[in-house]
Amino acid sequence: MTALTIGVLLIAALIFLVLLGMQIAVALFAVAFAGVWIIRDNFELAMRLLSITAYNGIADYLFATIPLFVLMGLLVSVSNVGRDTFEVAESLLRRIAGGLGVATVAANTVFAAVTGVSIASAAVFTRVAVPEMRRHGYRAGFSAGTVAGSSVLGMLIPPSLLLIIYGVLAEVSIGRMFVAGVVPGVMLALGFVAVIMLLARFRPGFVFTDASAAARVATREREMGGREIAVKLLPILMLVILVLGGLYSGFFTPTEAGGVGAFGALVIALARRKLDRHRIWEVLKQTGTVSVGILILLIAAGFYSRMLSVAGIPNAIGDVVRMSGFGPYGFLMLYVVLLLLLGMILDSSSILLIMVPIAAPIAQSMGFDLIHFGIVTVIAVEIGLLTPPFGISVFTVHNTLADPSVGVEQIFLGTVPFMLVMLGSLALIALFPYLTLALV
Repeated sequence: MTALTIGVLLIAALIFLVLLGMQIAVALFAVAFAGVWIIRDNFELAMRLLSITAYNGIADYLFATIPLFVLMGLLVSVSNVGRDTFEVAESLLRRIAGGLGVATVAANTVFAAVTGVSIASAAVFTRVAVPEMRRHGYRAGFSAGTVAGSSVLGMLIPPSLLLIIYGVLAEVSIGRMFVAGVVPGVMLALGFVAVIMLLARFRPGFVFTDASAAARVATREREMGGREIAVKLLPILMLVILVLGGLYSGFFTPTEAGGVGAFGALVIALARRKLDRHRIWEVLKQTGTVSVGILILLIAAGFYSRMLSVAGIPNAIGDVVRMSGFGPYGFLMLYVVLLLLLGMILDSSSILLIMVPIAAPIAQSMGFDLIHFGIVTVIAVEIGLLTPPFGISVFTVHNTLADPSVGVEQIFLGTVPFMLVMLGSLALIALFPYLTLALV
């Protein structure tokens, strides 16, 4: 049996183990170790490669971006910044048809610019936006679907943990990945706003429990004045300007931006008196749990990538693609379809960890810019957060909502318009690389 055949069988074994419920990090370590051992017939070589990968895998200070951005996001979450942002958006957009849906997208867009985690956005706005939308006559499925759909902005608008993971796996600049995510993120947000307004106008039955004008226009019991709006928006706007302004201007490196952002979020939380000893401990514990999990995954992915190189998988697949006559965009289309299929059964991080080490070298050899390729990858993977049967954002909303009258199938149906917008945006971004590289 050739090394290539063994490598292909091991990739299939990896997917099988993950589907059986094995932790992705454990599966990556096991498959990579077995692969090197079998292919080279050398147990000591496999052990040595494992130790080298574990020692060098996350030694660079760049990896400090992960716990710092996680800490910043958690501090922002406990500060009720998400609720304030939604209330301001609700006040400003209350007269628009579908205004509360638009307000949810707008608030999620701003919130995404400081958290970088889709699941955090989904949990926060399920508690904040869904009850308010339902009170004003929106269908339960559409309300929850709007939160789930717009939550994916958290993984595209920088800072984003998925962009960091991709940058590490593909060995490209994380700062450039952040900059490249701005235009596609804004495109998606505008697309979501457009589809909500169109549905509210032409398919009100999909959006509202009844089609009356009273249901389409949300009116607040109390008008929010300019001073109150400024007070509620000032903290998050200052944080966005501080982090993203410093990052895009080149004044901060991504790691420094994470540190400054975490400190800024801490100041906001303290100023709002949202931190006591118990909450500080919970935030630090969650930061450690999330960060260590991601860093172990990256070490495992590095070991897996080395095994693929030993087996010659990337070169072999690249040769097959070139000989097939599909061409670069044929390869890209097949790759995206595969990501969409995997998104139905695996979570986002697992898909990146399995696919990027294989696909990135092939894409580079076929002339794709890896920054552009990364944005296409992340959008395709993010669609998987909304697709059944896995749909982790949908299940996060469903579990947070804890309302037996709202079935998970209703939320999946409510996300369909957002998935269509994402697919359309994905096609445009794939065909026109300038949309991702304009600011880079």
